[in-house]
Amino acid sequence: MNITVGENERAFLFRNGRFVRMLGTGKHWLFRFLGDEVRRLGVNDGPLNADLPLQVYLRDENFVREVEMVRVPDGHVALHFVDERFMGVLEPGEYAYWKVFHSHEFRLVAMEDEAAILPLPVQEAIPDSLCTRLEVQSHEVALLYVDGRFERLLEPGRYFFWKNGHDIAWTSCDLRVRQVDVAGQEILTLDKVSLRINFVCKYRVLDPVRLYREQEDPERQLYAALQLALREVVGHLRFDELLERRHDLGSLVLEALPNDGAVEFVSAGLRDIILPGEVREIMNTVLVAEKKAQASVITRREEVASTRSLLNTAKLMEENATLFKLKELEYLERICEKVGSISLDNASGLLEQLRTLTALGGTRSEGVQSGQ
Repeated sequence: MNITVGENERAFLFRNGRFVRMLGTGKHWLFRFLGDEVRRLGVNDGPLNADLPLQVYLRDENFVREVEMVRVPDGHVALHFVDERFMGVLEPGEYAYWKVFHSHEFRLVAMEDEAAILPLPVQEAIPDSLCTRLEVQSHEVALLYVDGRFERLLEPGRYFFWKNGHDIAWTSCDLRVRQVDVAGQEILTLDKVSLRINFVCKYRVLDPVRLYREQEDPERQLYAALQLALREVVGHLRFDELLERRHDLGSLVLEALPNDGAVEFVSAGLRDIILPGEVREIMNTVLVAEKKAQASVITRREEVASTRSLLNTAKLMEENATLFKLKELEYLERICEKVGSISLDNASGLLEQLRTLTALGGTRSEGVQSGQ
């Protein structure tokens, strides 16, 4: 039997289903027996995919010389390098690679509790079934828990943890200024007026470890503390006082909030107050009455000023007859401007008065010029 084997393959001789030996590159003359079979495998860079366990082929010395074997024990992974170039990660098991055209190197890495110090390309090549990846953003920190117990605080960066029978968990904490909205709070004032208040508070986390280790669900606890402080402050104020001090309500609530140093309260303030329908109608009635009273006061002031002006004018005209005559002439002139023509019958007396007034006006003008 003539068998030719190429450079990129190897032939395996089987007799009655049992492996006999491997045939290398070249031509081979064999006596063919009943039950002989030749199976060919390509020589490639990937792991050898044989149809029988590797231990069967390892009995052949030629096979052993041309393959690189590696056994990855439990609790370890192997970093696979081909011609000193990283190719991938091998999980626990046995592997065989042809070393006909390339050299293979395997570096065992123990899967320990702490984060493995490996290059980033190596970390990215490790399958998710073997590791847990975590990325902490620049504006946050993370609390690391191993088997439910707090381990340490993680600063911003990328982290890698082995899955080696331990439960890895973490809690992210945002260090930026955050806001809590307390909306639709039904609160009674000191004088039993029911109000609905919307309140807002801004805060910043200073000590994430204390905040998350000593409290369960810190955001919910903070909301409850803010809610109680708001009720306490509003409950000690009368309705009128609350309206007068609404701009100071934020500082009053911050003073009433308990603070253990884990959180810094930046600011707080009243967003709006929603009044019941009856109270709103009463407030509108009071507002209208106040505006009417203010308008009435202004009207009276104007009337008093006008009366005083008329009184002063009357006194001047009473003391000065010429001024009185000039005032008459002024009003007469206004009347004439509005009348197109005037018909006079037996009005010699009126004409005489007009001449007199005209003469008086002229005399007054000459007196003024001579005085100048």
